[in-house]
Formats: sequence, structure tokens, C-alpha cells
Amino acid sequence: MKKILPILIAFLMTFSNAFADEDLGEVTLENSIYVGETTTVEESTPTTEKTLREKLSDVYHLEVEQIDKPNYLLKDVLTKHFDEDSIWDRTQLWGGYNGDLGLYFAETGETTNHYEFNTINVGYDGFLKDNKADFRIMFNYAPYSSRNVIQNLFADMYVATNAIPHHRIMVGNTRPPLGMEGSYSPFVLPFIARPQISRTFATVRKLGARVGGDYSLMDYDFGVYSSDTYFNEFFPGAEFIGKVQFKPLAKTDGKYGKLLIGGSMDAGHRDTNFCVTGAHIQYEYKKFMANFEWANANGYNGPSGIQSDKHASGFYTTLAYRITPKLQALVRYDELNPNHDIHHNNKREYTAGINYFIKGQGLKLILNYVFCQNDAAKDSHRILMGTQILL
Repeated sequence: MKKILPILIAFLMTFSNAFADEDLGEVTLENSIYVGETTTVEESTPTTEKTLREKLSDVYHLEVEQIDKPNYLLKDVLTKHFDEDSIWDRTQLWGGYNGDLGLYFAETGETTNHYEFNTINVGYDGFLKDNKADFRIMFNYAPYSSRNVIQNLFADMYVATNAIPHHRIMVGNTRPPLGMEGSYSPFVLPFIARPQISRTFATVRKLGARVGGDYSLMDYDFGVYSSDTYFNEFFPGAEFIGKVQFKPLAKTDGKYGKLLIGGSMDAGHRDTNFCVTGAHIQYEYKKFMANFEWANANGYNGPSGIQSDKHASGFYTTLAYRITPKLQALVRYDELNPNHDIHHNNKREYTAGINYFIKGQGLKLILNYVFCQNDAAKDSHRILMGTQILL
């Protein structure tokens, strides 16, 4: 397995020349395979240094319409720019919080409530000059009863280079690109919870090396990882995770909207072999967005660890509309069959939501209603009221 990644990188560099229609300059993959999860690798040249009061005033008057990547409210305050003779361009300290108050109503008449700390992250990013390389150190402070402090604490820990045109190579602990929402940052999710296939098969950080490419008509991300999750074992096996996406309307300058068609695979060994495959499609036109994603697993290695004996599958579809720049309405249908060997075992979730973007993703209010319909259990209703702030 050690020889696979260098061969793969060389192959991609040769193959991708067919798609290199123009020079995209500095590579940023925020809108494709690294949505919201990695640092933004664009350089920012500061103008005349503002006072702290002026920077805080800018935050107060900030208006943000872009919601496909995180925006940090105190970026100007917590970013340090270096002198011209330094190899460093800048460093940035940041923090992020997402939590919700949930009310659960079961058809048995039982009512429960809770406050959930979904995500509490503190990160430190560094960027070399000329967009050549960057790093991230990120800690996760949200408590999980099933993992100890150390297993849960270390989140993104990687170094990356953008020296190869249109490419980004990363080494370290990252969230692999399995599926569409499964690879999203928690700070750009449309709903409070990920869809069932994402939270069952994906959304687990792994230690490994990966290479991603971003071109006008396609992007891709292939990597080789340890099949361990949350630092439970030392290299129990090798795991390959890859995703390819095509952008057929990219040359139309948005006249017909944006269309994304892709597929992904996760195959590896941890005690036994496992394989997850998936496909997705997403279309955006002005204020409207629709997507669909399907996945099938013959064994999987997700957040709950290795599940080698389960054949599971599921899909979801989402519709969203920006009523105003600050207000978004969404609906989603989500279905999962967690084990094909058990009949009448499907789980369905019908979700309606409203997002209010006070300062884009930097300050956001969330309201979700979820009807949970389970073949093997009583139905239930959930009302979730969430808050998100990025500093």
C-alpha cells in the first residue's frame, strides 16, 4: 500500500492535463471536495492596519451572502500577517460552536428534551507565502460518552501543499471525502443533523495521505488511510477512499445554474474487508437548490467502528430555497435500511427547516422539525432549535 499513493499522484497529474483548459491560479477547493473543511488557501494582502475598534465595527456591519463555506467573524482580529522577508504569509486562530435544544415527542406519549453540543472546535491555521503550503491544528471539545478525552480531542491535524497547479496534497488526520454531505464541515450543513447514510457510513476523520484536483469541468480526491477510527488501534489495515465529481455546466457562467454529478468509494480492511459505494447529484439555480445522494455498503467503517457483517443502503433528497439573503427554507426526505438481512427495518426521516443567516455561516439560527418513521419502532417527532457562531 505504501507504493500506491505516489503512483496514483503521478497518474492523476498525467490524466488531468486533458481537463486543464485554463490556468486557475491559486487552487481553492472550498466549493468541491473540501467544502468548509480545509483552510482557504487564497492569499490575503492586508491594507493599512485598522485599530481593534475599527475591526469590531466592521464585524458589526458585516453582510454575508455566501453560505457554501464558513466565514469567521473575528478573522481580521485573530489573523497575524508577517513581514515581507518572512516565509510565512499569515496565521489565523479561530473557534466554532454549533449546538441545539431538542424536544422529542414519542407516539407512546413520552416527551424528553436535551441540549446538544454538536460541535465545539478551536483551530490554528498557518499559510506560507505564494500559496505554496499550509497547515491546520484543530481540537474538538464536544463531549462524547463513547470515546475518551484523547480520542475525541484530536480532529484536523495536517500539512498540505498547493505547489502542483490545480492540485492539493494533504498528509495527516482529515475528514475523507466519502459521499456528499458526509465530507462537509459541520459549519456548512443545511440541517442540524447529517442524513442517515452520512452519519452511518462517513463523517469520520482518518490518518493518511490524499491528493485532490480541481478543474473547470471536474474535481477529484483520492487517498490512502489507516482504517483506524478515533485512535483506537495502530494501523489495523489500509483503506482507500476516493471521490470524483463532474461539472457539466461550468462553462456557461451560471446562465443555466450549477450541476454537480459524482460518485465515491470507500474500500479497505479492518479485521475483514468492507466496501461502500455511492453516487450523488446536485443542481443550483439562483436561489434554488436540489440534491440526491445514494449509498450502498457491504460492511462499513463509520463512526461506530467496523460493521463487517451488515449490508446496508439508503438515500436522501433535499430541496432548498433562499427566500431572502438571510432566510432559507428547506425540506428533506431521508431513508436508511441498516441491515438487509432483517425485514421491515427501514428508518425514514422527514425534515423541514429554516436557517436564518445573521452573519452568513458565522452567526446563524436554525429551526428543524423531524418526523421519524421506523418500521421496527414507534414513530416520533423532534423539534430542534440550533445556534452556530464562528469566531
